[in-house]
Amino acid sequence: MSGMPHNGGDRCPLGLLETTMAGTLRMGIGVVFGSLILGYARNPTLKQQLFSYAIIGFALTEAMGLFCLMMAFIMMFAL
Repeated sequence: MSGMPHNGGDRCPLGLLETTMAGTLRMGIGVVFGSLILGYARNPTLKQQLFSYAIIGFALTEAMGLFCLMMAFIMMFAL
């Protein structure tokens, strides 16, 4: 068989890292919007303020996910 040589799974930890990152990101987004629903149920007059906090929390959670993805690509292609 010709072609590219197989490197024996030395990139397997990166797949685990990426899977863990995706699961953690989904849990973080669920916590943010779950807290929005609980806060709105407790005090409906703070709807606008709670929603803006939820959007900020969503953006920070998503940014952390993208940062982890970037680090996985750096480790995969630079190391």
